[in-house]
Amino acid sequence: MLRRLHPDQPDTFAFTPDNQAWAEAQITKYPEGRQASAIIPLLWRAQEQEGWLTRPAIEAVADMLDLAYIRALEVASFYFMFQLQPVGSVAHIQVCGTTSCMICGAEDLVAVCKDKIASKAHQLSADGKFSWEEVECLGSCANAPMAQIGKDYYEDLTAARMGEIIDELAAGEVPTPGPQNGRYAAEPLSGLTSLKDFDSGHTKYNASVQLATDIGDTIKRIDGTEVPLLAPWGKANDNVAPSGDMMPPDGPDGKQGGRTKAEAPAPRARGAASDGKSEAPGQAPQAEAAAKPKLDAAVTESKSEQKQADKAVPAGTKPALLPEARDGGADDLKLIKGVGPGLEKELNAAGVYHFDQIAAWTDDEVAWADQHLVRFKGRVSRDDWVTQAKALSRGEQTEFSQRAKKDGIYKE
Repeated sequence: MLRRLHPDQPDTFAFTPDNQAWAEAQITKYPEGRQASAIIPLLWRAQEQEGWLTRPAIEAVADMLDLAYIRALEVASFYFMFQLQPVGSVAHIQVCGTTSCMICGAEDLVAVCKDKIASKAHQLSADGKFSWEEVECLGSCANAPMAQIGKDYYEDLTAARMGEIIDELAAGEVPTPGPQNGRYAAEPLSGLTSLKDFDSGHTKYNASVQLATDIGDTIKRIDGTEVPLLAPWGKANDNVAPSGDMMPPDGPDGKQGGRTKAEAPAPRARGAASDGKSEAPGQAPQAEAAAKPKLDAAVTESKSEQKQADKAVPAGTKPALLPEARDGGADDLKLIKGVGPGLEKELNAAGVYHFDQIAAWTDDEVAWADQHLVRFKGRVSRDDWVTQAKALSRGEQTEFSQRAKKDGIYKE
C-alpha cells in the first residue's frame, strides 16, 4: 500500500519542553554512535503530541538524530503505527484486511466504518472524532476478524459489535479490548481440549487486555482541544466527511450529538475509570493536576543542574571560524563520522565549512567545540573528528567516508 505525506502540512514542529527532555533521555539508551536507533520512539512521541505525524515532525526528529530526512521518512512510511495524515481525535480504527480476516468478515467491518464514520479511508467523520483505514496483517489470525483501535486489538468481531464499539467510543466510553465473543485468548471456540487446568489462577482477561484495563491505557482520550479536529493550516473542510455521519457537530441549540453539552460525557483521562475514580496505577485527573507543579519543579531543577554541570566543564578555546565558505565551496562534512545533515547545517551556520578547519583544532579548541557546536556533548572528541578531518583534508579516505560514499548513508 502506497503511503504518502498529507498534502497540507504545518510550517513547523517542536516538542514540548517535557517531550523534548523525554526524547533526549531516550537517545541516551542507545550505544554511542547508534543514537539513530531511537527514531521509532521519537517519531511515536511526536505523533502522540500532535495526533498524527507531520513532515516537520519527521524532519525535526531526523535533525535530532543527525539522519538524512529520507531515512526518517522511510521509517515513518513503512509502519502502519505512524499516521501520515490527520486522524480522528477520539479514535482511528485500523481494520485488518488480510487473508484470515477477509475470509472471516473484514469486508463487513469496513462497511460499518464506511457507514458510521466516512465513505473513504483516512477521511475524518463529520465531527472530526473518528477515522478509519484497512491495513495489512496485524497478526491475530486465530481471532479473525479484528481491528486495532489506538494501542489495542479488538478481536473476534462481528459487524454488529463493531458498530457498538464505535457508538460506545462516541459516547465517551472505552470498550474493553481483546476477544469480543467471550474467548479468553486464542483457544478453540469449542473450548479447551487439553491443558484443561489452564483456567486455574489466571486473571479475568488475557495478559495484554488485563494490563490495558488495569492501567487505563487503551484509547487515548482527547477532548478536541489537544489535537485540532481539522488541519488548521488547510481549507476548512477538505478532509471531513459529509455531515450526517456519526454525532453531528454542535447545533445552534447547544446540542452535541443529540445531547446538550452538559449531558455529554466528559472524555476519560488516562488512568481514570468510567465512574471517575482512578484505576491503579494511573492517577485521577485531580491527582494529575496536583502532581504537575511537582513535575514542573523537577524539570526546572534538572535543567538548573545541567546548567551548573555545563559551567563546571572547562570552556576551552574558541577556534577560528569563517563568515562563509571559501570560493571552492564548503566541504561535505557529512563524510566525518558523527556529522549528519542537521549537524552539518549547524556547523556551517557557526562558521565551520572545511575539513582543514577541524583538522587544525587544538585540544582546547576541541573542548570548546564539544560544548558549543554539537548537541551531544563530547561527540567531537568521541568520534575523533580531528583525525578524520586531517585525512580528508589531504584527499585521503577514512573507513567511514568510504562506506558513506558507497552506501549513500547521508546522501539527500
